[in-house]
Amino acid sequence: MTHAVLELKNVNKSFGPIDVLHDINLKVNAGEVLCLLGDNGAGKSTLIKTLAGVHKPTTGEIFMDGEQVSFDKPKEAADRGIATVHQFGGTFPLMSIGRSFFVGCEPVKKFGPFKIFDRKTANEVAVKAVRDFGITRIDDGDRLIGGLSGGERQSLAIARAVHFGARVLILDEPTAALGVKQASHVLRIILEARKRGLAVIFITHQVTHAMAVGDHFAVLIRGAVAANFMRGEKSREEITDLMAGGEALADLDSAMEAQSEATGGEPAQSAARATVA
Repeated sequence: MTHAVLELKNVNKSFGPIDVLHDINLKVNAGEVLCLLGDNGAGKSTLIKTLAGVHKPTTGEIFMDGEQVSFDKPKEAADRGIATVHQFGGTFPLMSIGRSFFVGCEPVKKFGPFKIFDRKTANEVAVKAVRDFGITRIDDGDRLIGGLSGGERQSLAIARAVHFGARVLILDEPTAALGVKQASHVLRIILEARKRGLAVIFITHQVTHAMAVGDHFAVLIRGAVAANFMRGEKSREEITDLMAGGEALADLDSAMEAQSEATGGEPAQSAARATVA
């Protein structure tokens, strides 16, 4: 029997009297992109931190390859192959590409009785790792991170995670602050990670980006999974409606229609939906 790479069963998370996550049941397989969709305050950040070992579930279970796991700290999750890339890539603007790529696990070489950072090896490995993902503009490992675009920083962080053995790649709003061209670079990187057999969890509130790469979708509302479906089962409009909460969108449609009728105009349901989308 083939098990999901990562699976959550009835996961709840509370902080004192405040319940943040409610009975989360999700799984992601190797070579699959799970898009976790939700508006601000939906509980996405808490779920990410629970998966990454920052928080322990209050109740419920987490499994990797069918084996129950429990993480007391982020390093334990990282050691099992769970890598999280945050919105700005977790890179260091004043470091070189090679140094940032290996921060915390620097290659060294002997210099007499001492060991020093092997800059040449670090630069070569970092540049090759990024170029293997199709980001050919990066060709100098001594270049400062601060000179890279947002998309290139994200690409570097993803390439680093893959290089160090990530099996589950959690991407926290990687396209949120990017322009169209930069976002397209990141989406291509996600597809390449999927092609290499990684399980990818792509957290976003941008439905268009999710639909471009996603295989499996889950909509999170107020800490609970409101919908869980596969690619092709719902349209962009249906997903947007779910993220808007459904009822709130219906109320907006009714209000717009009433206003239109009061002023002698045509019903404005389509305008309401366009505004929300």
